[in-house]
Amino acid sequence: MQGIIGKKIGMTSMFSVEGKNIPCTVIEAGPCIVTHIKTKEKDGYDAVQLAFDEKKEKHTTKAMKGHFQKAKTTPKKTLVEFKDFGTIKKDDKDQEVNLGDKITVDIFIEDEWCDVTGISKGKGFQGVVKRHGFSGVGDQTHGQHNRVRAPGSIGASSDPSRVFKGMRMGGRTGNQRVCIETLRVLKKIPESNLLIIKGSVPGAKGSYLIIER
Repeated sequence: MQGIIGKKIGMTSMFSVEGKNIPCTVIEAGPCIVTHIKTKEKDGYDAVQLAFDEKKEKHTTKAMKGHFQKAKTTPKKTLVEFKDFGTIKKDDKDQEVNLGDKITVDIFIEDEWCDVTGISKGKGFQGVVKRHGFSGVGDQTHGQHNRVRAPGSIGASSDPSRVFKGMRMGGRTGNQRVCIETLRVLKKIPESNLLIIKGSVPGAKGSYLIIER
């Protein structure tokens, strides 16, 4: 599946032909460098490794410096593999991807669908009302105090005398890998490496995203 690594710039809106205001996300997508090509014969599966965003050499290990030098590129911050990447257009011809090739937003077509994967915003420790959508235990009556957003009972006492695994309770919320499927590509701006996608995508501003066709 073809794809690219990007960075979330933020949200904006666009007007459709009918005059409807559409919320959308602006993503700096690439350019990404092909730093490794895996094959079935050598690695057991076909994949293309892409690298994105510049990184200082002093923060790069010697092993990774050598890895990037093979692709004749500078050190990068993030690496992502895309299985069964296929061919890309070069000089109006479909050609195989080679080490050191540059992948840009040109692989996307406007008004087509894509999947966006990112790390959602972390919200810290949250109660059951925010984490699971509980209603709470109701009104404060009969001497109750601060019970409106409480989880209520979590199990019986004598049998089974324990709390079952998977019980929905308070806990850490967010900061998880999330994939949003079938988002529409509204526009691409190759000269600025920008991709404008309809709707919202996971992650905070400046976080890395994986956009797959």
